[in-house]
Amino acid sequence: MSSSDSKNSRKVFVWKYVMEVSGEQYIRCKFCNQRCTRGVNRLKHHLAGTHHGMKPCNKVSEDARLECKEALANFKDQKTKRNELLQEIGMGPTSMHESALSKTIGTLGSGSGSGSRSGSGSVSGSGEPIPRGPMDKFTTSQPRQSTLNSKWKQEERKEVCRKIGRFMYSKGLPFNTVNDPYWFPMIDAVANFGPGFKPLSMHELRTWILKEEVNDLSITMEDHKKAWKQYGCSIMSDGWTDGKSRCLINFLVNSPAGTWFMKSIDASDTIKNRELMFKYLDEVVEEIGEENVVQVITDNASNYVNAGMRLMEKMSRLWWTPCAAHCIDLMLEDIGKLNVHATTLSQARQVVKFIYGHTWVLSLMRTFTKNHELIRPAITRFATAFLTLQSLYKQKQALIAMFSSEKWCSSTWAKKVKGVKTQSIVLFDPNFWPHVTFCIKTTVPLVSVLREVDSKERPAMGYIYELMDSAKEKIAFNCRGIERKYGPIWRKIDARWTPQLHRPLHAAGYYLNPQLRYGDKFSNVDEVRKGLFECMNRMLDYQERLKTDIQLDSYDQAMGEFGSRIAIDSRTLRSPTSWWMRFGGSTPELQKFAIRVLSLTSSASRCERNWSTFESIILLFLNRLEHQRLNALVYVRYNTRLRERKEIDSDDEWIAEKEDPLLPLDLCWLQDNELFNVDAIRVVSSNSQETQASSDHMVSSHSYKRKHNEVPSTNGGKGKEKELNLTPIDEDEDLDEMGIHDSGHFPTIDTLDEDDDDLGEEDLS
Repeated sequence: MSSSDSKNSRKVFVWKYVMEVSGEQYIRCKFCNQRCTRGVNRLKHHLAGTHHGMKPCNKVSEDARLECKEALANFKDQKTKRNELLQEIGMGPTSMHESALSKTIGTLGSGSGSGSRSGSGSVSGSGEPIPRGPMDKFTTSQPRQSTLNSKWKQEERKEVCRKIGRFMYSKGLPFNTVNDPYWFPMIDAVANFGPGFKPLSMHELRTWILKEEVNDLSITMEDHKKAWKQYGCSIMSDGWTDGKSRCLINFLVNSPAGTWFMKSIDASDTIKNRELMFKYLDEVVEEIGEENVVQVITDNASNYVNAGMRLMEKMSRLWWTPCAAHCIDLMLEDIGKLNVHATTLSQARQVVKFIYGHTWVLSLMRTFTKNHELIRPAITRFATAFLTLQSLYKQKQALIAMFSSEKWCSSTWAKKVKGVKTQSIVLFDPNFWPHVTFCIKTTVPLVSVLREVDSKERPAMGYIYELMDSAKEKIAFNCRGIERKYGPIWRKIDARWTPQLHRPLHAAGYYLNPQLRYGDKFSNVDEVRKGLFECMNRMLDYQERLKTDIQLDSYDQAMGEFGSRIAIDSRTLRSPTSWWMRFGGSTPELQKFAIRVLSLTSSASRCERNWSTFESIILLFLNRLEHQRLNALVYVRYNTRLRERKEIDSDDEWIAEKEDPLLPLDLCWLQDNELFNVDAIRVVSSNSQETQASSDHMVSSHSYKRKHNEVPSTNGGKGKEKELNLTPIDEDEDLDEMGIHDSGHFPTIDTLDEDDDDLGEEDLS
């Protein structure tokens, strides 16, 4: 009788003791009606009375009990003999783990050899078995004796972990390297290979491995290309200089699918050459496809401006726009040069430098601030300065308590010149804290706009126009609507916004954003309409332009699907791009145009983010012939971390005389968003903006007049003060909005001359 017949015969005798119930998927004992959930083998134990998995049957006949008991004994003998046979031919538990995992992989990889044969019983010339499938080499027919091996495996794992740790300590790798998404796949791949793995060499890293990664990422780029065609895209370019004064120009492409690094160019000897800058940009546009590019974003350097203008002359449908983050940072720099701001920043920098420059003082500060830091790294240098100023103000009471404490007064630092100066600023300067308050109120709204335009959460093109106006209004509101206080700040902002940053694309994005277009505060003035029509004329051919102009009426009047209840209710729930994709189907030409505008970013700051992390890479390739490999390294590094943006290092001009690295290793304090209140800019409570009928309070907000077709006027500093027609608020109430508390007084800041942007100490009371 064959083995299969024997197996079937065993099943036959078992099934005669089974009772089947219609509609039930379980089997039941014929004698006691006991339900069995694990098949006939479990039923055998039940009938034989072995206490294995089920309680014995108390009604089974003696013949049935002996028959099942004999069948189980025969099965156990056959299983033992089979395991002994497997052990003899090298397929037992020990040999499978020690031999098959390593040597048979080599046999499989070669695919040839006199000893290799196919089939489940085949063995190699060395007597080792060949697994039947790709996973069989990692399995065994016997359960592992975990009780015997667990202790040994624990010790073995500790040794492996120590060797990995020793490597990381030797190379100075950060501990969070093990949190990288590619860490576990790497460890698993090495472990699955088993003993005998030959580590990769430096030559392999530089050659075929790097090439394979580039090829894989190029396949991924196809998804981005589809998004470029559907939504349009922005080319972002920015120069970066390494520690050896080598200048690299980086080109990235942004779309709703994400930001994609294209390439870097070594422009050390051509960065100032306008002709070559134009050539570089032109080549990237051609590579991506002129029909897919809506705008090119660069900084405001003269060579970039010239190249951008020439690009617009050659390609009639794309725009060149300056980087919004760069322009706003320049606004903050200009504001920081005003007398009050410059003096306050200088004093604050002295305080922070002294504290962070001496370990004992820093430890004392952290004791009083409960481990809250003063330095707040931000996306740009001047944003860092003003946010650090705000953080300093938040810890005002802690710093006052620290420099008044007995521990400080009895220390040697309290008797040194720098310590005395720092203590004097914090405790005895009557203007320092009021000036800090004023600087915060006049800059943080602008910093929040900077954070918004640099955010990856949503494209900023549909918001930047309104954000800039709201930021200016918020600054004026914080200054109690007194023009002599906010006027110099506004002039610094307008000097950058009007000639540099403000573009037709921004006006078009403002008009096409349904969240703003249908709002009560929407400004349908000539400036906005002109920007919209200029974009339509440039980006559309005549037939598309004609159809879009007709379809614009439906959008303006909220007719058809634009006026449906679900479209109205979802204006603020959906992103502008998503809203147009959902409700713009009846106006296809206008829909396509709106999506291409509203999908745009307005900042190129991602080009320069994290480039310092490539310093060590660049130092490996001093030879200019190696730039191709450098470009491949950056291409792989950046594009595999598209969604892993990190904060930049803190601005070291606020940390001088450092004895040791003093910033905490735990950077969770950087994630505090308490002081970034964008909503406080965009939406000011109507209760705090109610107008008051007073002949002594004239509205002078440029943004307000723009929205009512009025022209701002000046009085040359003579006559009554011009104030914003808003309800003034106390300093404490205003600072509470920003999470800050103070008991000081708001500084009175006036300018003797309307044209004088510098506020001197003599102007302060």
